[in-house]
Amino acid sequence: MYDLPSEDPEEIRMPDEYHELQSMLLRVTFRPGTFPGEQLFVGTDLNIYYDRHHLNWYKRPDWFAVVGVERLYEGHDSRDSYVMWQELVSPFVIVELLSPSTENEDLGRTVRQPGNPPTKWEVYSQILRVPYYVAFSRLNNEFQAFHLVGARYQPVSLSNGRLLIRELELSLGLWRGTYEGINRLWLRWFTADGQLILTPNEKAAAAEQRAELFAAKLRELNIDPDSLG
Repeated sequence: MYDLPSEDPEEIRMPDEYHELQSMLLRVTFRPGTFPGEQLFVGTDLNIYYDRHHLNWYKRPDWFAVVGVERLYEGHDSRDSYVMWQELVSPFVIVELLSPSTENEDLGRTVRQPGNPPTKWEVYSQILRVPYYVAFSRLNNEFQAFHLVGARYQPVSLSNGRLLIRELELSLGLWRGTYEGINRLWLRWFTADGQLILTPNEKAAAAEQRAELFAAKLRELNIDPDSLG
């Protein structure tokens, strides 16, 4: 069932199930070849504070990844937010999952009004200087990717339908399949050459399938797999 309007127009919209599942799939398949796991931080629907002089100014991406930063804050704690003047490392890639209410802002179509905080694109491109920005709409399955050139985002031509990020030895693209019981087009990470990066459940299923095939081969040779204990 799709979301219905709230009786409170000022109510902050909470992530729906799709946003949570899509963000989790991005998280568990984000495995750069150029950084170890302890130097990666992934944020999902987490505030990024970017101006120490305006402590109530923040942006809240659906998903973002930072490389070259400690996985845990100060090496031992989780993060309730991402504070730029403490972390000193900007996100390397941000993903926004479009909805009708956020599409204009997410695609850089809004203009900053006098006295208001900077727009989302101004923050991402000019203040944080995030190298890669992605927008995906589940309503029409449109996948748009942008690369920072100077202080502006420029559309990226996809390679075989994927955004190639050489610095991370990764690519990002659409995959038709079932995740958490839902079959649809999902946004997920691939290797640079287009191989799927498996989720933990997919890895376990693949290992089980290999074991079953090996056992079948043994039976063809009249060898009981259980006897190899």
